[in-house]
Amino acid sequence: MFVTIEGPEGSGKSSVTKEVVKLLEKDGEQVVLTREPGGTPIAEQIREVILNKENTAMDPVTEALLYAAARRQHLKEKVWPLSKEGKIIISDRFLDSSLAYQGGARGLGIDYILEMNQFATEGYYPDLTLLFDIDPRIGLARIAANKGREVNRLDLEKIDFHDSVRQTFLSLAKRFPERFVILDASKPFDEVVQDAYHAIKHKLAQCK
Repeated sequence: MFVTIEGPEGSGKSSVTKEVVKLLEKDGEQVVLTREPGGTPIAEQIREVILNKENTAMDPVTEALLYAAARRQHLKEKVWPLSKEGKIIISDRFLDSSLAYQGGARGLGIDYILEMNQFATEGYYPDLTLLFDIDPRIGLARIAANKGREVNRLDLEKIDFHDSVRQTFLSLAKRFPERFVILDASKPFDEVVQDAYHAIKHKLAQCK
C-alpha cells in the first residue's frame, strides 16, 4: 500500500508520521518511511536545489519540473520496487504537494501541473492520502518556535501563499474523495497520531 502525507507548512505531519510508523511496526507491518522531494540520492540532490533559500530567482515552471523529476526518480528507485515486495510505503509529500504549491499557490493551474506529473509518474496515485489540515498562521508559528526545524525557501513565502496552499489542498480532497482523509492537525499531538494511525489501519483492512 502506498500512503502519502500532505499538508501546509508546520502542520506537524512529519513528526506525527514517525510515531504512526512505530505503531504500525508494533502491529507487525513492514513499513518504509520516505519523503519528497528526496528519498533517493539523486532526488535528494534535486531537493537541495529546490529548497535552497538562495534560489529566490527560480521560475515557477522550473520549480514544478524539478519536483516532477525528483518524483520520477523516487518512484523508479524506491516506491515501485518496494511496492512489488508488498511493503507499506509512507511518503511525506507526493503529487498533491505539487498541485497545491505550484498549481494553486504559484498560479500555474492544477490541471497543468497534474498533466506534467502524470507524465513523470505514469499516472500512479496513492492508495491513501492523509491531509493534515491547519490554519497556516498556526503552522508558521510552530515553525518559528521550533529552532531545530529546517527553514526552507517555501517557509519564507507570504501568508497569502500559504493560505492558497491550504485552500488548494482542501479542494483536492473534494476532487479525489476516494483516497483523501482530512485530519485536524490543530488537535493535540497524540490525538493526531491516533487519527492518522486509525485512518491507515482502516485502509489496510479494506485492501486486505
